[in-house]
Amino acid sequence: MKTRLLIFTLSIFLGVAARAELKWEQNTIELHPSAGDKTAVAHFKYQNVGTIPVHFKSVKASCGCTTTQSQKEVVHPSEKGEIVATFTIGDRTGQQLKTVTVQTDDPNPTQAMTILTLKADITPALEIKPPVVYWQNGEEPKPKKISVKAAKEFPAKEITIKSNQNFESKVEPGKAGEWTIEVTPKDTSHPIGTALQIQTDYPKEAPKSFYLNVVVTTPPGLPPAVRPNVANTPAPKTATPPASPAGGVER
Repeated sequence: MKTRLLIFTLSIFLGVAARAELKWEQNTIELHPSAGDKTAVAHFKYQNVGTIPVHFKSVKASCGCTTTQSQKEVVHPSEKGEIVATFTIGDRTGQQLKTVTVQTDDPNPTQAMTILTLKADITPALEIKPPVVYWQNGEEPKPKKISVKAAKEFPAKEITIKSNQNFESKVEPGKAGEWTIEVTPKDTSHPIGTALQIQTDYPKEAPKSFYLNVVVTTPPGLPPAVRPNVANTPAPKTATPPASPAGGVER
C-alpha cells in the first residue's frame, strides 16, 4: 500500500514538474518605418522556461503581405529563439495591424496558442491636402488647388498628374519637394468621381504612384439614386478614405 502511494505521489510530482512553456519577451511590437522603406520587420523573441522541449506545430501570418520565419522547430529547456515577421509595405500608409498565430504542442491549451501582433505606423511618402476634392452637382466648374509635399525620406524631385476625360489638371512646382496641383472638372451637371494618378520620379528603379480622389457630388438631401458613383475608377491602396487601406484593416 505504501509503495503504491509513493508511486502515485511521484507520478503527480513528475507531472507537475514536467512542463513546457514559451515565455515571450513581448507579444506586440510597434514599428515606425520611414517613407522609403519597403518592409517592416519585427523580431518576437522567446525562451523555453519549462522543463521539457516545445515543438512548433504552425506559425501563420494573418495576411499574404506578411511572412514569418522561425529559427527552430524544437525549443529545448532554457533555449532562446525568435520568430521574425516581415511586413511588405507596398503602397500602404497609416497604421497597419498584422498578426502572427503561433501553435505549439504545449499540453496547456492556454499556452499552446499565442497571438503575436505587429503594428506599423507608416508615414506617407507624399502628403496630399486635401486628399479628396469635391464639387457640388451644378456648381460652377472652377479649379481647386491641392498641396503636395514629399517626406524627408522620399526625395522626389518631380511629379506629374494624369488627367482623364472628365477633369483637367496641372502641376505647379514650389519649394524643393513641394508642389501645387490644380484640378478643374469639365462638367458638373451630373455626379461623377474618379482617382487621378500622381506619378513621382522616385525611387529611380521603380517610381511610386499616388492617387487623388476628385468627385462631383449630389447635394445632401437628394435621393441616393442620383448620388455619384465614385467607384467607376477604383482608387488604389495609397488613396485616402474612401479608397485608402490605411488604418490597419486586415487583408
